[in-house]
Amino acid sequence: MTQENHLFSQILSAVRDEAAPFLETPAGEVTTYGGLIGRSAAFANALVALGVAPGDRVAVQVEKSPEALMLYLGTVRAGAIFLPLNTAYTPAEIDYFVGDAKPALLVCDPARMEALKGVAEKVGARVETLDAEGRGSLRERVDACATTFSDIARGPDDLAAILYTSGTTGRSKGAMLSHENLASNARVLCDYWKFTDKDVLLHALPIFHTHGLFVATNVTLLAGGSMLFLPKFDLADVLRLMPRATTMMGVPTFYARLLGTDDFTRELAAHMRLFVSGSAPLSAEVHKAFSARTGHAILERYGMTETNMNTSNPYEGDRRPGTVGYPLPGVELRIADPDSGKVLAQGEVGVIEVRGANVFKGYWQMPEKTASEFRADGFFITGDMGLVDDRGYVAIVGRSKDLIITGGFNVYPAEVEAVIDEIEGVAESAVIGVPHADFGEGVVAVVAPHKGVSLDPDAVIAPLASKLAKFKQPKRVHVLPELPRNTMGKIQKNVLRDMYKDTFG
Repeated sequence: MTQENHLFSQILSAVRDEAAPFLETPAGEVTTYGGLIGRSAAFANALVALGVAPGDRVAVQVEKSPEALMLYLGTVRAGAIFLPLNTAYTPAEIDYFVGDAKPALLVCDPARMEALKGVAEKVGARVETLDAEGRGSLRERVDACATTFSDIARGPDDLAAILYTSGTTGRSKGAMLSHENLASNARVLCDYWKFTDKDVLLHALPIFHTHGLFVATNVTLLAGGSMLFLPKFDLADVLRLMPRATTMMGVPTFYARLLGTDDFTRELAAHMRLFVSGSAPLSAEVHKAFSARTGHAILERYGMTETNMNTSNPYEGDRRPGTVGYPLPGVELRIADPDSGKVLAQGEVGVIEVRGANVFKGYWQMPEKTASEFRADGFFITGDMGLVDDRGYVAIVGRSKDLIITGGFNVYPAEVEAVIDEIEGVAESAVIGVPHADFGEGVVAVVAPHKGVSLDPDAVIAPLASKLAKFKQPKRVHVLPELPRNTMGKIQKNVLRDMYKDTFG
């Protein structure tokens, strides 16, 4: 009899029919729920045979594949801690993560084996390989293993994963996520977004990130639904497979790309039940254009590595552009003064703080940092600046680190960006603060034009005079063909700040 493994036991209990499909690749290869149970057991057996003990970290930098997903589930079943790493990270960056987490095992692409062998050896970790096709030394071990496994007992507070934050300020921190952090959030989202075993999710997100790995996958598993599992967002594949899907989770870039092709029609999206967006702010322009094209209002939600999902626009009700909806059931949310911690009145801008079963256990081996990020009453200080409006919707105005203080006045970039994005010819914008001798920081806008449009910086600044207070108006506008983004589609303001730090001499 299997022991109680808190997260995987809940996944198992949601399986109604082992013959039902769980995952299908674009090539038509299907993994059933029975196959998932057997294959993840084989991975768990292989991990144990490699010396992975309960509580050990399994660091993974591999391309997206069904086998990579089975490795995640096998790690959970073996009582170990899954540590996915962005496929864009260089060996030098991996050296930091491996040195910090000290995994028992590092799984990488065969092409990176030579570059990472030394990194692993420094901490005494074994190295196995897994490629984009799910082949490699680990696959060979798994193929030789039994497809039954007695799950290692893990309780609600035991760690299931460590996810490193992107580290745009200071060094990257490992967010410790427990079995119940992941399970509770998946249960709530499954219910809130009305997922059932009839749902087919179009999965084009990476699986080294909370969005694709935990939100998309765990919600599908707890609903007993299935996924069309794409290696990456490929426009042709998404358009081809959408008629077979009912739901899609994406980043704003996905939706902008769909709108960029005439092949994406109302008819193509007619049978879809739900489009969800997250990981980066969705512009009001894309929200409105998508609704006009398809009749679907994209459901925008808000989460972060440390907390999974915190808020969501309603499934039934008004999905309002520019907001991230209401706090999810079981999540307490408040707006506080960043310095004093004083809770602010409705409509006031402050730092978003949250408390609930979704909130992580702290930063790996950083007790002082962990303590500084929590209030005495257990609320986590997210670092995101926002407000709760008169209808109870949460709106995010930017990261606290993105706040611009110019001449003693606070400027929230999101407010300025929303006005700039309405200007004809502007595809998107990023507003940053850079050093200024007189004001401390000067407001600078970096804009990207729509395809085939030539933008004049003065033409961007001129319309702002009647819409924004003088201190909020950019003193300078720079035009780029496109804005720099990370792999999850977030605009990299730290890169822009570095590019334009000498704007004012």
